[in-house]
Amino acid sequence: MLVRATTDSPIATGADTIAIGLFAGEQVKHDLPNGLASGDSAGARGGALQALVDAGEAKPAFKRLALWHAEGVRWLLVGLGDRAAFDPERARVAAATALARAKELGTRELCWELPHRVSAAHTAAFVEGTILAAYDYRAHKSGGDEDDADAPGAPETLWVSAHDPVDGPVALGVSAGFAANVARDLQNAPPNELTPTALAERARAIGEDHLTVEVMGREEIVAAGMGAFAAVTQGSEEEPALITLRYEHPDAPPEAPVLGFVGKAVTFDSGGISLKPGAKMAEMKFDMSGGAAVLAATEAVAREGLPLRLVAVIGATENLPSGRAFKPGDILRASTGTTIEVINTDAEGRLVLADCLAHAVAQGAERLVDVATLTGAIVSALGSTYAGLIGDDDAWCAAVEAAGAAAGEIVWRLPLHPEYAELIKSRYADVVNAVENRKAGSITAAEFLHRFTGDVPWAHLDIAGTAWDTGRAYAPKGGSGMATRLLLELARAHAHAA
Repeated sequence: MLVRATTDSPIATGADTIAIGLFAGEQVKHDLPNGLASGDSAGARGGALQALVDAGEAKPAFKRLALWHAEGVRWLLVGLGDRAAFDPERARVAAATALARAKELGTRELCWELPHRVSAAHTAAFVEGTILAAYDYRAHKSGGDEDDADAPGAPETLWVSAHDPVDGPVALGVSAGFAANVARDLQNAPPNELTPTALAERARAIGEDHLTVEVMGREEIVAAGMGAFAAVTQGSEEEPALITLRYEHPDAPPEAPVLGFVGKAVTFDSGGISLKPGAKMAEMKFDMSGGAAVLAATEAVAREGLPLRLVAVIGATENLPSGRAFKPGDILRASTGTTIEVINTDAEGRLVLADCLAHAVAQGAERLVDVATLTGAIVSALGSTYAGLIGDDDAWCAAVEAAGAAAGEIVWRLPLHPEYAELIKSRYADVVNAVENRKAGSITAAEFLHRFTGDVPWAHLDIAGTAWDTGRAYAPKGGSGMATRLLLELARAHAHAA
């Protein structure tokens, strides 16, 4: 989708469909000439579009839609609800609602006339919501299915019309929306295609233009003493990849802390020897969603040229059962020297992240965020609305929470406590990788990760409930790209604060 900002009137853009937002209690701005008879009282107070509102055909209630044809184009009236309640997330949802109707209408060029007196954040959100809602993963559709062939496509062009120039916020919306869709492409790809090697190749491809990229394979991971990560890789014939991306802008203030993004990328998780149930196991291709978000956000940071320093680490592997697979009862030694008793091989993500977090610290990260589909417990606790946030630094966690709120990827902070740390102590090693009594599953998993972050301020995002099939208007099915926009917003804020 091509996105263009303009100060021209909507009709001057040549768009075949024009979306206009309606706030409760407000008149339609820039109305059309009234085509009703002069004696019709419904049209006496304004133009043709206001007449639709006055007649009750168009309503300002949030997400309500009405269609009008005039001057050779379609006019799509979109309810925005009360202005006081209209935040950027509502702008994303309204944009997605309008986009869905525009697709049904066969729209080729859609123009949003921005409502008066909305912020730059709202403007970017209208763009994001449209781009996200336009996403459609069809890489493996043959085109032979009749229903598939008749599926409406998204508009080719989005115009954003405003009185004053809005090129800046529109560009930010484009960057965030397309970054999230990059992550969704990675998430939705089948696991026989998106192997750890393929993910590493994708990282190398973006590194050619923006970043420096290093990839460690199985032998290098073992040689580096990363016994936790190496153990998870044992059961699969696929080569694992520890991917490190470095970005350093020449204008980055030398005193500003180096950001560290760490992502779990288990490209397929069977559970290993502790095999998962067969039902919905196909969804375990999404266990690389944290790595997808980190890769896509890092690419967007570099593309935007943000003045900061960033190191991103992605641990990519499969977790499969075989005669070589690691087992419950095994004791592993991570790169920090910490020993780990394996209780459950399906608690593999924290083993991968343990060595990845320590590696990020060793590479100079001074502010850490890790992103992972880590626990089913977070789904029980928060559903698909919030991602879990756990961290050891109040200021850093507040920055992550603020970035999530700005991006529409909201998080809920859960506590750390010495009593939770006691639960992961092992009889035979330093720590266990899972707590058998199932108490505080998400928090004890985070306490495990905490052992590998050193003295660096750290925040952990458990996105197991929000990474796919969220039901959101702009990402209802499949990968959601969760945390991509949050990480990008965090990097923007970090760059501007320096």
